[in-house]
Amino acid sequence: MKFSESWLRTFVNPSCSSDKLAHALTMAGLEVESVDPVASDFDNVVVAEVLSVEKHPSADRLKVCLVNTGQEGNESIQIVCGAPNVCVGIKVPCALVGAHLSDFVIKKAKLRGEESFGMLCSAKELGLSDAADGLLLLPEDAPTGVNFRDYYELDDRLFTLSLTPNRADCLGVSGVAREVAAITASIFSPVSIDAVANEIDDILDVQIAAPEACPLYCGRIMRGIDLNVATPLWMVQRLERSGLRSINIIVDVTNYVMLETGQPMHAFDLSKLTGAIQVRFAQAKEQMQLLNGNQIDLASDMLLISDANKPLALAGIMGGMDSGVTEGTVDIFLESAFFSPHIISGKSFRLGFGSDSSHRFERGVDYAATRDVLERATQLIQEICGGKVGPITEAKYALSLPQRTTVKVRTDRVQRVLGVDITQTKINEFFQRLQFDFSVDGQVFNVTPPSYRFDLAIEEDFIEEVARLHGYDCIPTNAPRANLAMLAASETNRSVTQIKQTLVKRDYQEVINYAFVDAAWETDFLKNNDPIKLKNPIASQMSVMRSSLIGGLIANLQFNLNRKQTRVRLFEMGCCFERNEEDNCKQIEKLAGLCYGDAVAEQWGVSSRSVDFYDAKSDIEALYWPQTIHFSAFEHPVLHPGKSAQIHCEDKTVGWLGELHPHWQKEYDLPRNTILFELVYDALLPKLLPVIKEISKFQPVRRDIAIIVNNDVRVDALLTCMFAEKKSIISDIALFDLYRGKGMENNKKSLAFRVLLQDTDKTLTDEEADAAIAGLIKVLEDKFDATLRN
Repeated sequence: MKFSESWLRTFVNPSCSSDKLAHALTMAGLEVESVDPVASDFDNVVVAEVLSVEKHPSADRLKVCLVNTGQEGNESIQIVCGAPNVCVGIKVPCALVGAHLSDFVIKKAKLRGEESFGMLCSAKELGLSDAADGLLLLPEDAPTGVNFRDYYELDDRLFTLSLTPNRADCLGVSGVAREVAAITASIFSPVSIDAVANEIDDILDVQIAAPEACPLYCGRIMRGIDLNVATPLWMVQRLERSGLRSINIIVDVTNYVMLETGQPMHAFDLSKLTGAIQVRFAQAKEQMQLLNGNQIDLASDMLLISDANKPLALAGIMGGMDSGVTEGTVDIFLESAFFSPHIISGKSFRLGFGSDSSHRFERGVDYAATRDVLERATQLIQEICGGKVGPITEAKYALSLPQRTTVKVRTDRVQRVLGVDITQTKINEFFQRLQFDFSVDGQVFNVTPPSYRFDLAIEEDFIEEVARLHGYDCIPTNAPRANLAMLAASETNRSVTQIKQTLVKRDYQEVINYAFVDAAWETDFLKNNDPIKLKNPIASQMSVMRSSLIGGLIANLQFNLNRKQTRVRLFEMGCCFERNEEDNCKQIEKLAGLCYGDAVAEQWGVSSRSVDFYDAKSDIEALYWPQTIHFSAFEHPVLHPGKSAQIHCEDKTVGWLGELHPHWQKEYDLPRNTILFELVYDALLPKLLPVIKEISKFQPVRRDIAIIVNNDVRVDALLTCMFAEKKSIISDIALFDLYRGKGMENNKKSLAFRVLLQDTDKTLTDEEADAAIAGLIKVLEDKFDATLRN
């Protein structure tokens, strides 16, 4: 919402500066985004009249002008001007010798041999516009010789409010003024609106087919309008300073009334209408061209204003091209209506454009002022460009209008919620300043929300109003006082912090990426051809919801490689989104990591080597410790076949690990191998509770078992089987050697396991150790057809 301060002060004029007024509005919840001067600093510029214009004798594009500046003793001066629109009789701003404009000073000069004692100015040269194609032409009645800054009210300031959606009542200057009056305890002087006397009996019937969408519609005919009348300067200035350009007097008046009251209006060319005005929803295959030139296909949930033959306007959004006021219009039908916010909401978004009308209607306008606003516009049109006025046609469905329910506001509740001892008298004063309709019953206020405040519905809403007027900065800051107790930390769950710290200690750095990703990532890395698409993506490369964190990590890797980082270890914890069996979206939290470059940072003590599958495997095992996890062969679209594994914990699949597929390594221009892993976050949370075990004071016994098995036998399966069948005196079993090659059959491999045996009660004998080892060998022979290697 943008408006000039001088316009605001015609409604309410508090005794405070612009800056203090801006601060007061912001502290009351109407954030002032900026306060800017209307024009840049300049001086010694006056209103002047061009008396004569002659061609420059030495330049085709220059003219020598005699200008009346109205200055005593030096009324007429010669100025050389090159503007294409300079002509006799016009009034323009004139910068006199010595005038300071934005970045230069006007001096007496000779242009191609002709003396010039000033400069005739365009809007751009005065800082009033970013572009100009000629001089700034002033009205014929502009007084010659007066200071241009005073005449054009250029010492004004522009307020820009950043309003929250619930404060639609402040989308008009009068609404803002009403707030200022309440905040500053000043007098609010609204525009006096009187009913305009009817001069003709012409009416246009109004038929509402959708009363739930449009419970109130007012309209009237005006005949004999003079559309050639220029819009008054004061109105043009207020429109331009609110961000709207002047079009013609009828459009300007409807825009002006909208900015003044917050109620959008529209005017139709009466000669283009056939039959009664109809308010209805669009029918199948209907189309219309809007005032912005867009030809749109109408949906069945779009509300229309139409006549007997065709759509006239998209209700609450924009008028139609075929019924608009244009040059030659003499008779008009002026409308003012209330459209239900939920009917208008979302339509602009769907169409891909908005309007000042839709911005207001979808938030809610004051339905009680609909008729008065029509009278206000009628009054302005008749004052400026004449015309004869017909009676107002009103179609109203009171039961479909918003209902104002009385709310009980308790004094003690106000004090308890705000923590401030605000007296009942003070609350009474605040409600009066806010112009609320209320009664007092003991310590309870029975308040009926005004028709223009759609944000007031429950007791807490009115308590907030009390807080706003009391002043948020006047509410003391009291530290909370309560008994605090330290909560016990669970030993059977890992915290997010513990998980992240484990990875950070292993040289990873955390990243945070958008959950919106490129659809190509889902196809490339997951073969997901039907990702969850966004209806309104913020960018074309962020059009779907991610089902994996891997795409973002690879993008992070590319970003780092482009900045000469050769060793990268990253992890991310975040939400992924998948479709469930009912085709609905489900959210899964995952942890993913990426390793690239050398296994350790460059140093003199360790030889350089690339990070590999087993480095990342050890990192994952560290995350789960002391739980044991298992790895099995696995194929994944993003991973290298034969260098990838699925991760299992307690018979549940909890993630995967592997090296990036060479195809994608080349596709994404990654010079070295990249290791990736992704885990289900929920599976990381449970943690085994540590169990105390007696430490043996006797020496352990080591035995080695070397066996030959088929190549397809997994070491993990061998270890699982041996641990399941081992005797209690066996404390650990681990693989320490793998051999394939000379002396070994092609489909065979040799595995050597270290077995540690230890008893807590005694020193083991050779016979006991040999018996335990023999049991393991028998299990391996029976279940895996293993043979001992000599």
